[in-house]
Amino acid sequence: METFGVSRTVLREALRTLTSKGLIESRPRVGTRVRPKPAWNLLDADLLDWYSRVAEPMAFALKLQEMREMIEPYAAALAAASHTDDTFRALAAAHAAMVAARNVDEWVRADLEFHLSVLSACSNELLIPLGTLIERTLEAQLRLNAKRADVFNASLAEHTAVFDAIRERNAAAARAAMGSLLGVTRGRIEG
Repeated sequence: METFGVSRTVLREALRTLTSKGLIESRPRVGTRVRPKPAWNLLDADLLDWYSRVAEPMAFALKLQEMREMIEPYAAALAAASHTDDTFRALAAAHAAMVAARNVDEWVRADLEFHLSVLSACSNELLIPLGTLIERTLEAQLRLNAKRADVFNASLAEHTAVFDAIRERNAAAARAAMGSLLGVTRGRIEG
C-alpha cells in the first residue's frame, strides 16, 4: 500500500481481481501466493493481453497461431454453411475494406474485422466470444505479419479465397482456404 500509495480497499479489490483470474490464491495463515503458470486462466481477455506483453514474442505468436489453426478453418466451414444475410454483409464489408486498404493500419483493422466476421458468421454462440477474447492479441499478430510481408496486403488472395468459398456456401473449400491462409501466416511467423 505504501509503495503504490493506495488504500486497503483498492488493494483488496486488486487482489480479488487477480484471484478471479487465477493468478494468485489467498489462504488463512498461509498468506497470498502467486499460483503456478499452468493454473492461470489464459482464456481471460485481460490476462491474455497482459501475458502477451511479457511472453517471448515469437513463442507466444506460435501458440496463438496453433489455436487459430485448430479453430478458424472449422469456423470458416461453419460460416459457409450457416451465415445469414447480416453476418455475410459484415464479412463482405471487411473484405472490401481489405481490398481498399492503402496502408498497414487500414489493412490490420480490416484483416481483424474479417477474422472476427468469420467467427460471427459461423453462427455458433460458443465460438463467437473467441474473437472478443483474442481480439487484442490477434491484432498485434496481424500487424506483425503485415510488417513482415513484402507488402502489407500480401495475403489478399488467400483472404479472397476464404471469402469466395463462404459466399458460395462451399464449406470444404472455406475450410481448405482458411487452412491455406493460416499456413501463409505460419510461414511469416516462422520465417
